[in-house]
Amino acid sequence: MPAAPKRGRRGVLAATGLVAALALTATACDGSSDSASDKPDATTSQAADGDGKVEIPADLAGKLKEHGIDVDQWKDGGWKNWDRDKWLRDAKDFVNPVIAGLWKPERMKSAKEANKTVTTKDASAGQGLSDPDPAPVKAQAEKTPYHENAAPVGKVFFDSPDGPAVCSGTVIKDVNHPGKSNLVWTAGHCVHAGGDGGWYRNIMFVPAYNDLGKSEAELGNANPAEIAPYGNWWADWASTSNQWIKGGSETGGDGAAYDYSVLHVKPEQGAKSLEETVGAALDVDFSAPSAAEAAKMGAWGYPAAPPYNGLKMFKCVDVPGRLSLSPSLPTMYRIGCDMTGGSSGGGWFRVRGGKSVLVSNTSIGPADNTWLAGPQLGPEAEALYQNMSKTYGGR
Repeated sequence: MPAAPKRGRRGVLAATGLVAALALTATACDGSSDSASDKPDATTSQAADGDGKVEIPADLAGKLKEHGIDVDQWKDGGWKNWDRDKWLRDAKDFVNPVIAGLWKPERMKSAKEANKTVTTKDASAGQGLSDPDPAPVKAQAEKTPYHENAAPVGKVFFDSPDGPAVCSGTVIKDVNHPGKSNLVWTAGHCVHAGGDGGWYRNIMFVPAYNDLGKSEAELGNANPAEIAPYGNWWADWASTSNQWIKGGSETGGDGAAYDYSVLHVKPEQGAKSLEETVGAALDVDFSAPSAAEAAKMGAWGYPAAPPYNGLKMFKCVDVPGRLSLSPSLPTMYRIGCDMTGGSSGGGWFRVRGGKSVLVSNTSIGPADNTWLAGPQLGPEAEALYQNMSKTYGGR
């Protein structure tokens, strides 16, 4: 049986333009729950000091050493050790010290999409609860510059055992630190390998990547400011759902319906918050509206697998339906869209009360690239967000 759905990485969306693009009417909420309640530890990994030396709090360094990790060697390539017994996987063991200069433009361009496929059997397991497959929707190129025409979304880069990889994420508001958010929403599979692995490494966010939508030829000798107009932002903490950590897999698995993550980031250079630097952030809609209530949704992203190359932003807008992977799991939203791998983690948006809000993120899609699916964001996702905000938001 051929493989069916595939996970990709996704990207950005219009803040002001989104309302016009979706032209939706907001509706009320229906409680549905996904899950997530990894409570970050009281410590967080830190940036490099003035000499470029990676600093890690003593208590976290002690935990790493318990796993056989020499933190002093991390910056010099120790992070490349992916031995199973040294791959940190528990929520409390996340570590991501800044390695200044690691993500240069060429390294960013070399990052590959990390496709996730689910088997035909998985896709049909909950078919009785799924709506018919949506008609394909051709992705439309976003207008440039992206920071004026799309929501505050960008690319999430990280290192995996297979090499540099890429997702997308969205700058979201921090209710406990208004106007000064350092929070980014993305997919769980963009930060953690799931049940058979652990935390990815060197996780970094680039808002409005390639803001002017230049071609590969035009970017041949691009300077860092053209690729990353707002700089590089390293995750000093990441949280994803316990369901993804335990049940996520290369085929999505039982974790797909809980495939979301919140990052707290800090600039590789500079002192202002992410929201202040970018100038925008979106609210997250945790009401988990049913597909029927949600009206139109839009997914924005940087598709990277052919025929796309990951350099430019695209969007799909459609009326969502339901996708069920199992009667025991929450249903997911599904829209028609031909964006390929490279756009996972990018925000899905709807209009509520006349404003664009994030309502989901790209998680899985079929091998023939005809649709995308994303998780509902209910009380457990909100708990994960609130815990991140209260624990790390003010740092």
